[in-house]
Amino acid sequence: MRRGIILAAVAAGAFASACGGGSGADAASAADAARNAATGVAGTVRDTAGAPIAGAVVSDGQRSATSASDGSYALAERAGTVTLTASRTGYATATQTVGVPKRGSVQVDWALAPTAPPPPSGGAYRVFANNDLGMHCVDRSFAVFSILPPYNVVNAQVVALQASGKPVLLDASQVDLRYAAIADATGSVNSTSKGKTDFWTYAAALYGAALPEGAGLMGLWMPADAPDASGTTLSWDAGLGLFHAPGIPILPIDDAGRTNPYPLLRFSAYDKAGTTLAATDVVLPVSDETSCQNCHATGKVAASEAGIAWSADPDLEAQARQNVLALHDAEHGTALRQQAPVLCASCHYSPALDLAGAGPSPQQALHPTMSSVMHGFHADKVAGLWDAPVPVGGTIPPAAQQACYQCHPGAQTQCLRGAMSSKLACQNCHGDMAAVGGAFPLLAGGSVDGTGDGAPRRPWKDEPRCQSCHANDAVSKTTLASAPPLAADGLRFNEAFRAGDPSASPLLASNRRFAEEPGKLYRHSKGHGGLACEACHGSTHAIWSGNANDDVAATQLQGHAGTIGECSTCHLSPPTMGLGGPHGMHPVGDEWVRAHDSVAEADLAACQACHGTDYRGTVLSRMFATRTLMGRTLTAGTPVGCFHCHNGP
Repeated sequence: MRRGIILAAVAAGAFASACGGGSGADAASAADAARNAATGVAGTVRDTAGAPIAGAVVSDGQRSATSASDGSYALAERAGTVTLTASRTGYATATQTVGVPKRGSVQVDWALAPTAPPPPSGGAYRVFANNDLGMHCVDRSFAVFSILPPYNVVNAQVVALQASGKPVLLDASQVDLRYAAIADATGSVNSTSKGKTDFWTYAAALYGAALPEGAGLMGLWMPADAPDASGTTLSWDAGLGLFHAPGIPILPIDDAGRTNPYPLLRFSAYDKAGTTLAATDVVLPVSDETSCQNCHATGKVAASEAGIAWSADPDLEAQARQNVLALHDAEHGTALRQQAPVLCASCHYSPALDLAGAGPSPQQALHPTMSSVMHGFHADKVAGLWDAPVPVGGTIPPAAQQACYQCHPGAQTQCLRGAMSSKLACQNCHGDMAAVGGAFPLLAGGSVDGTGDGAPRRPWKDEPRCQSCHANDAVSKTTLASAPPLAADGLRFNEAFRAGDPSASPLLASNRRFAEEPGKLYRHSKGHGGLACEACHGSTHAIWSGNANDDVAATQLQGHAGTIGECSTCHLSPPTMGLGGPHGMHPVGDEWVRAHDSVAEADLAACQACHGTDYRGTVLSRMFATRTLMGRTLTAGTPVGCFHCHNGP
């Protein structure tokens, strides 16, 4: 049964005093009335942050009760099984099925997720929050082995808008940041992790942490499970200079039992008196579509060798996982199948599970990394599966035919989404599986900080960079030997590494207009005004626009999906009419159009980087949204140039 339902006997007398008694014409009806008066349901209706909700209606379809100012309600019911709903304007309707005893009553508490929008974005504060990776994977079951636990990460910033002067970034000495459950447009709510996974059954054996059900590895909880506000409060990470929520134990199953890999949580900023300043609804992508059964189910290509006792478990995923351990035992002389559950990273180091950042243990140092054994070992096992960059103008094969989606989430989840997913695939940035597995030494500049050049790729560290493809503007071009092909727009590289480079070493751009901070990946970099790159562009692997829930945050912040490009998101008054915005942008809107002639007259050539040397527009001058400027309507995606309004520059 879902979290939020508390089943407990309630004294019959207390329930009768709340609901009143009945009377009848004979002894039988009197007995019925007495029994009905002494049976039923009672409880409290709260929101997912724990605040009582008044005026909520709890109903069985025939009878109903309305919650009081403290959220309490009582509803007379006959003994037996009954399905109840709780509803209130501004909240998602919840349903619970409970058993009502013959004597006494049952307590049914509710945690309703709000559907109303967050506090108006027209106020003086903004909350920017993003999942750090664009997707977090989690094991569907932990009974056999574990690769990844329930562990979602969100980074956030709070901006105070100023009537005059620049916006100010706030820290934990000024505001608190907490999260709560929120219904998405389909009514899907994810407020609890209880009853959705066997992680807590095996957490002590796998991770050495005897956790109460619902507790995350780093002390965070899902909103309906948290014992107090500290369980949903973001900490301040001084190293990142961000609010940080490491290890939210969210799962890809909503509270109605439906699969939803893109659930929303609401991140709200509060002043130190507890007043809500602003909020943004943020997707926490999570998927358990990390299956081994395509190859390792009994009888499949990796579980058919004679002489090995393959599993007959009727659960195909459990069967495949047991077969993985059996194959490991046969190949390496281990006894893992008898030692289940097994944490793969106990031998094969994974930075994703090195929560303290301590580096490999002595035991792990004896073995290849998790990334190396998974990608490197399987790289030559994917014959017949597509494992190459998508060529310019090429077609992306279906998910079931792609090497990456055999293990990564996949045909249903499709974790690579957003702005780049229509023309590119994983291999355009990461290279093939052998490259990801570190089979070849990195070229000069290939490691993120320069210290790993000439060595195999370091997993989770030496990753592709934005500047590797976004290396040019219309004037300043990055010139390379063995340069990758240009995309159809003539400005962006179609691949993040040199042509013919088996290591897929990320390129460094000489034009740093779109480059990350030196020595940092995109997800750790900041740009305009100290904002995280992900705050304006979206999460890694999910650059805006993405799917519907990905786009909620951008739409709330600026009024439409896509990259945050509206200056009014952070500036109460229009910024200076120049090129001092992100990546050298100028402001957008009528005020700029009315004043831009003075900027152009002062330095017309400065316009060419984005608007093109012919001033007819490029992909860098596309409209973020459809808008009417000085009486002319330009649709989203239109490359803007001088000739829309003039006969030339």
